[in-house]
Amino acid sequence: MSRYFDAVFASPLRWRRATSLFVLSCFGLAALPAAAQQPASVPEPITASEAPARPSDFLSPAFHKQRRELLRAQLPAGSVAVVFAAPVRNRANDVDYVYHQNPDFHYLTGYEEPDAVLLLFKEPRAVGGQSGVTEALFTQPRNPAREQWTGRRLGAAGAKGQLQLQFAADNKDFAAAGIKWADFEHVLFSDLPLDTRDDASNPADLHNLVGTFRQQAGVPADYNPAVTTVESIVRRYGRGDSKRMSDYLKRQVQESPALAKSPLISAYLAAATDAERQAAINARPPGRIDDTTLGEKLDELRAIKTPEELALLRRAIRISAQGQREVMKLLRPDMGEMEVQGLHEYVYRRYGAEFQGYPSIVGGGANGCILHYETNDRQRLDNDLVLMDCGAEYHGYSADVTRTAPPSGTFSPAQRQIYELVLAAQEAGFAACKPGADFDAPNKATQEVVAAGLLKLGIIKKKEEFRRYYPHGASHYLGLDVHDRGPGGPLQAGNVITVEPGIYIPAGSPCDPKWWNIGVRIEDDALITATGYENLSAEAPRTVADIEKLMAEPSALEGFKLPDLK
Repeated sequence: MSRYFDAVFASPLRWRRATSLFVLSCFGLAALPAAAQQPASVPEPITASEAPARPSDFLSPAFHKQRRELLRAQLPAGSVAVVFAAPVRNRANDVDYVYHQNPDFHYLTGYEEPDAVLLLFKEPRAVGGQSGVTEALFTQPRNPAREQWTGRRLGAAGAKGQLQLQFAADNKDFAAAGIKWADFEHVLFSDLPLDTRDDASNPADLHNLVGTFRQQAGVPADYNPAVTTVESIVRRYGRGDSKRMSDYLKRQVQESPALAKSPLISAYLAAATDAERQAAINARPPGRIDDTTLGEKLDELRAIKTPEELALLRRAIRISAQGQREVMKLLRPDMGEMEVQGLHEYVYRRYGAEFQGYPSIVGGGANGCILHYETNDRQRLDNDLVLMDCGAEYHGYSADVTRTAPPSGTFSPAQRQIYELVLAAQEAGFAACKPGADFDAPNKATQEVVAAGLLKLGIIKKKEEFRRYYPHGASHYLGLDVHDRGPGGPLQAGNVITVEPGIYIPAGSPCDPKWWNIGVRIEDDALITATGYENLSAEAPRTVADIEKLMAEPSALEGFKLPDLK
């Protein structure tokens, strides 16, 4: 008990409300002012002189510096780009989620801590009394007492030295850095964190950094990121398929009436011709406070993967493919979804992947017909197909690999027919993966095959009904985000995209009940090359014959059995 009280009083972390009130009441301190409730002194923490060795294959500071310079070269004259670190996300009470950096921030800095902001200046500026600054990072300061509880910090000196930043300072210096915001013709940002928590004990947390930026840069008080996001979509894609864009905007306005107040959106919807729609876009470019342009530049930059990035992506994808292989070998009807999830994620960590790129999707039978099913609590798979959409995250880069397999080790006739239709659709999608092809080409190719196949099987009566059973697209970019940044448009060598057709037939569908509760998705990660594509996840088997053959093999984890809990 005494060590428990020591921990509460020594901890620099935000105290758990119920616990702190209990402890204070025990000492008759609950009514004292906040300052009087703090411990009189905090003992000097015990810290190692040197940190233990970490993996050596992270992206290098030179990589991040090159990314900053490439981005800065694309900024308009008289501009500043502002990128904030990700907020700390609270899970419950005094427990936070494991911190995950804003991928843009990681891409440009390699800095993995919260409460920070990066500035990139098109032309050199004076910052914090230093002239000629083109890049400035404001970081959380060193704090030995806190570091004993929550881990080592780089601090400004570490960021400048280890990350090769030209200028670095503590985040508490941001407000008084002397940045002349009024001199910028363009203030560019992408995602402005609006869901931050205000830590009263930290005057330079992310909440305050964002507030300082908004006040000094002149961001309007009624700034609404939901509106500006839709406006940026109109500017980027509204010149093409105008009917599709108009239908999209009508749905968005119906769900969020605030969008109707946007001059751009209302003018676009009121236009009667494509020429009028283009004129509506041209007449309403982003203003000085611009949350569109920076995102577009990052889309273009991040979509082309460098050799250094591809090394990490290949590692993440190969780890994920090995996870699929080992789980297929172990899969049995008496397993539950959660157990299958755990086996995938054990393989990831065994190979050094720090996280999953997204919540693992393990759906048996009816659950496999839910596209983003994450509950994973069915106790027995029995003989229903199990859809396993799982991806490892390695040093920030995420894989996205889906396989569907029969726990019995053998596909039933109906399962096999649906599976082979999806596989044929994926092959058509792969054939469309070539530089210069439209980004939507793989998707359209898969749709044609699925629609024709469902008609042939009698599951649909009209071709356009295929959407009932194949409601999603076939491709998205892959990288630091599982749904990564990218500009759309023609595919380019260096893009990494998914090819993931699927068919999902829930119970009650208007077709023969023999098809009910069959959900199949096959997803692979394709690198666009100069001549076509490379399937980076090919190590995970895709054909019926290869899956059934692999499932008959023993697994390296075969003897792993825990005792029953009585």
